[in-house]
Amino acid sequence: MIRSEGLVRRYPGFELAVEALEVPPGRFVTVIGPSGAGKSTLLRLLAGLERPDRGRVELRGRAVFLDQDRTALERSVLANATFGLELHGVRRREAVRRVRPWLERVGLADKLAQPAASLSGGERARLALVRALAIEPDVLFLDEPTQALDPGNVDRVEGLLREAHAQGRTIVLVTHNLYQARRLGQETWFLLDGRIVERAPSERLFLRPREALTRAYVAGEMVY
Repeated sequence: MIRSEGLVRRYPGFELAVEALEVPPGRFVTVIGPSGAGKSTLLRLLAGLERPDRGRVELRGRAVFLDQDRTALERSVLANATFGLELHGVRRREAVRRVRPWLERVGLADKLAQPAASLSGGERARLALVRALAIEPDVLFLDEPTQALDPGNVDRVEGLLREAHAQGRTIVLVTHNLYQARRLGQETWFLLDGRIVERAPSERLFLRPREALTRAYVAGEMVY
């Protein structure tokens, strides 16, 4: 589903350099590391939103990228939810039919006519995820989708992600929350200073990391 070779991306004072990566269909990958490690840059490269200075990325299937910006369109909740489908040529009535079950799952079914901009941060996060899932993507790229959310909203968003994964979607999730990475990820990548220090099945990486830097980071020690 996702394959990369020899990725290099340079900015002033920073270089991301990642050797071959592969994410098979239906895999849930979590990416961890301190701020400035290059997690968001790697995610954008894999999603095709940035071009590498060197190397290549192969991405198959329909992909959606969700970043930390939860700005809602100046429309109703329902119009926000159907926006992606309508952009893909789905008629309004059919788009509404498809998004209603998702809106019910996330507790927004009673707010369809409400301006989306009036929603709380947690509600906007759920709405953004509904808009993405409604177009039935093959791959979801997520950059800190639960940042600054309360535990209840974190649980709701994670529930949606589990459901999306159970339906066969490939997910690559960047998170600072180590507990979340371990809860959700089948595989975890630890990124530091623009390099992948270790990548492994999530349980092994968190319980029996092979690299000293990984052990220090998951133990809460300062490695940067």
